[in-house]
Amino acid sequence: MHFLRDFPLNSFNTFGVAALARQFAVVSSEQDLMRWCSAAGQATPPFLLGGGSNLLLTHDIEAPVLQLALLGKRVIFDEGNTVLVEAMAGERWHAFVQWTLAQGLSGLENLSLIPGFVGAAPVQNIGAYGVEMAATCDSVMAIDTATGEPREFRRADCQFSYRDSVFKRPPAGQHAADEDHRDRFAITRVRFRLSRRFVAHVDYGEVKAELQAIGVTAPTAMDVARAVVAIRSRKLPDPAVQGNAGSFFKNPVVPAAQAAALGERYPALPQYPADATGEQVKLAAGWLIEQAGWKGRGITTDSPAAVSERHALVLVNRGGATGAQLWGLAQAIQFDVADKFGVLLQPEPRIV
Repeated sequence: MHFLRDFPLNSFNTFGVAALARQFAVVSSEQDLMRWCSAAGQATPPFLLGGGSNLLLTHDIEAPVLQLALLGKRVIFDEGNTVLVEAMAGERWHAFVQWTLAQGLSGLENLSLIPGFVGAAPVQNIGAYGVEMAATCDSVMAIDTATGEPREFRRADCQFSYRDSVFKRPPAGQHAADEDHRDRFAITRVRFRLSRRFVAHVDYGEVKAELQAIGVTAPTAMDVARAVVAIRSRKLPDPAVQGNAGSFFKNPVVPAAQAAALGERYPALPQYPADATGEQVKLAAGWLIEQAGWKGRGITTDSPAAVSERHALVLVNRGGATGAQLWGLAQAIQFDVADKFGVLLQPEPRIV
């Protein structure tokens, strides 16, 4: 591993904000990573970087930045309708999904066109249109950055929940917001249990409407993927054109009683069951933000940090925005939504 000094990270985060890595290296093999992590114990834990699509940098990174760019994908076993596939952490997520579809496999089609690398998918437990990655995850291979030892996490070990996992949390005893200790496990490969027997997940309104619009009544996995790609392409700005990290806020989950009270005041507020008991309800963060008056605007009319005109959940860099400006906008939105609705929005991206 060759480290570069004061390396610019502008093109390594999809917001396109300026920040420097005091030390930066690309990791292309598990052996190199294990050797580096085990060498005399690392006094400073590394900062792990994938595709930078779920990241907001507000300052330079003093810790060694390691971009996990390991490549490769393969079928582990193919037995009946069940197929176990493995992808290395540096594979681009959407390309990997397309590859699985080309093999005649289903399970990931609803997660098409999500930016970023495969290795980041378990960290965030990415999800879209009624499906989460956790549903197909078999296991995750990672390296303990404190010791250099490999470790396998079975699906239950990953402790998946809504946009969360064990990989997103600091080790026991560390503060939840302690950035210096968050990157304990460097994910190197992920295995997925997919199927040759397609079961459609098209109850999500937009997906169902898109399929109807193109005249598909008996969709295949590829049809669902095409519908999702069409929806996302329409709704979300392309990070290559306008810097963004996709949905910036999680959909808040609140007690059913609070949701009912909000529903009485705001009958148009979209609500969805968040658990099987009905005690928790998920609200549409985008609707709350739009109703608070933020869609298509920034803190000032000429601010380079703004909310997308296409989707109220997306914060965009209009050009030249700093991470601090984008974070300041996010905090202003949090304040206004909490003031109007009594609901605190939580960011999806990692805020540094």
